[in-house]
Amino acid sequence: MVNSLVDFFINTFSCLNKNVTIFIISLMPILELRGGLIAASLLKLNLFTSFIICYIGNILPIPFILKFITPLFDKLKKTKHLKKLVTKLENKANKKKDKVQKSEFIGLLLFVGIPLPGTGAWTGSLIAAMINMDKKKALLATALGILLAGIIMSIFSYGLLGNIIK
Repeated sequence: MVNSLVDFFINTFSCLNKNVTIFIISLMPILELRGGLIAASLLKLNLFTSFIICYIGNILPIPFILKFITPLFDKLKKTKHLKKLVTKLENKANKKKDKVQKSEFIGLLLFVGIPLPGTGAWTGSLIAAMINMDKKKALLATALGILLAGIIMSIFSYGLLGNIIK
């Protein structure tokens, strides 16, 4: 699924600079830095530069999610059309929050850092906000988690995937 989304965004943003493309992909929920690094590898971009661009793209929305998601969800749940969507997102986060809640900092770091489906900085930040985790602590754990995910995905995208493509 991630590869299909990455291909879609590469084609959609083909008129833009390749670095802008991977930055936009890294901003997106679901894809995040993981998708950005896969795209960078497919576009044959420099690993170090791509890593920094994808990292910045992935971490940029996190402080806003931590600060504003709970009040935003509370307001959206009062609307007729968006209540169902917000409830669905909250339920998804609630199912995963046990993984984070037990050991907050390390739990969040690993939740964000281990690139599995349904994990990542967006979901991790939503969970941190829902359990009222200290925002500075949550931001640091998420930043380190993104770094860990970046290292893992660099090995995958530029090592394993790079060797398959060649």
